[in-house]
Amino acid sequence: MNKNTKHFTMQGNAGLMEGLIDKPIGREPRGIALVAHPHPLYGGTMENKVAQTLARTFAALGYVVARINFRGVGQSEGVHDHGHGETDDMELLYKHMTEQYPGLPVALSGFSFGTFVQSKLQERLTAAGTPAERLVLVGSAAGKWQMADIPANTILIHGENDDTIPLQAVFDWARPQDIPVIVIPGADHFFHRKLGHIKSWVIALWQNGAQQMDDAEAE
Repeated sequence: MNKNTKHFTMQGNAGLMEGLIDKPIGREPRGIALVAHPHPLYGGTMENKVAQTLARTFAALGYVVARINFRGVGQSEGVHDHGHGETDDMELLYKHMTEQYPGLPVALSGFSFGTFVQSKLQERLTAAGTPAERLVLVGSAAGKWQMADIPANTILIHGENDDTIPLQAVFDWARPQDIPVIVIPGADHFFHRKLGHIKSWVIALWQNGAQQMDDAEAE
């Protein structure tokens, strides 16, 4: 957590939720980004290093970033609900942030178990006609949980040496959807000493996507 990170609380379906907000420095937000942390029963919190990296990355891109501790983690009330209640709470965070910042596009990002939650949230938002503009999924939980299908422009990043969620499982999930996977050589599940690659890839691909949209609008 850095000096620009602020705590907040919100009401969840299982009780009070604690969260963190990161705002872009020196500019008005261009969008909203929601970050979901890894599995609560294995030490996952909103201050996990990958979750923090995602938050800092989106703040650098000009997004106001929100993340919560899932139910039963830290000061968030309730108990772990195997992804179902966690998706409900992430949807409440989506509603909270879009009310605070109306009209801004929303990006979803997550790490490990958090990728499962965000894929299910995107499924709900798509069914409601309000899909997120893009997803960033790191250490995707393919093979661990029943991931929902994801949009073609999703950024998938995985470690070559991930022994928690094998790279092959991610390939098998992404292949039918024809979605590329960015593989970080030598990276384990937690991207020890490789966190900078996450930020670099997301920023490069996000800015490239924005430029392509600008070019299309200019034609």
